Amino acid sequence: MKEVLKRLIAGGENLKREEVKDIMVNITHEAYPTEQIAALLIGLQMKGITDDELLGFRDGLLETGTPVDLSPYQPIDIVGTGGDGKNTFNISTCACFVVAGAGYKVAKHGNYAATSVSGASSVLENHGVKFQKDPDKLRQSMEETGMVYLHAPLFANGMKYVGPVRKALGVPTCFNLLGPLINPCRPTYQLLGVANLSQMRLYNSVLQKIDVEYGIVNSTDGYDEISLTGAFKVLTRHSERVWNVQETGLEQTKAEDIYGGKTAEEAKKLFDNVLEGTSTKAQKDVVLANAAFAIQLIAPEKALEECLAEARESLESGKALQTLKRFIEINS
Repeated sequence: MKEVLKRLIAGGENLKREEVKDIMVNITHEAYPTEQIAALLIGLQMKGITDDELLGFRDGLLETGTPVDLSPYQPIDIVGTGGDGKNTFNISTCACFVVAGAGYKVAKHGNYAATSVSGASSVLENHGVKFQKDPDKLRQSMEETGMVYLHAPLFANGMKYVGPVRKALGVPTCFNLLGPLINPCRPTYQLLGVANLSQMRLYNSVLQKIDVEYGIVNSTDGYDEISLTGAFKVLTRHSERVWNVQETGLEQTKAEDIYGGKTAEEAKKLFDNVLEGTSTKAQKDVVLANAAFAIQLIAPEKALEECLAEARESLESGKALQTLKRFIEINS
């Protein structure tokens, strides 16, 4: 580690993917003092993380973590990077149940909130969901509801070895970017929301190097999801396009329309309102937008209009709500 730190300090040298993977594995073996780990994280942050360095940490975390084989289902993960500071309600988690209700397989990887009132784990826990990693239980959930939830701390064992250092530093590090990359089931598809275009470029470089069919979305006013508050960009392995809200057939929203509330209980209520059909039109539309683009990622031959119709049918028929109810039964 001392040699690596010297190279970072001397000239900001970029590290190789395999080298960073070995460092991550060694961190889980408690091979380095915390001061050296802190120096590494700050050095990389000041230099600017590369795609290979991020992939190295990903590889190490997956190798030392708990894997989940859901490959026969070819699932999609719908996730935001978090940290956009917008405190929206649980849009991507809600969209997961809409997509599952439409007949697709979803394996959402998530955690408690970083900057908002209620993260994915928060809102599900507030419904009585108990997080677990039993393979048979996960397969039952996927078979009966089309949806599994993978609570990150149960699977990414290596994260606990850097947690105290990250907390002590109190500033963002490359580990803030790793959440969307370490889904333990290695999903076939991923719709990833990012807060800015520099993150979009970084994740695009990273995701091109791993086996996933991806879509990266960014609302140009800084949301890490399709917020419908203005234009948004969608980047996939095959295409790149900026969409205006009017092109989707939905109506433009305002920031206050998709605000996540001040308490976890309020966030839960907003989440339930959408699935129960008692939300505002803006709240419903933003969930439908994210669900529709997720469906199109799985089925690119379908026009957005068709994908939106599938999402709407899932929500308005009550299929999405029934998916949630059965999911809670199995997972509580």
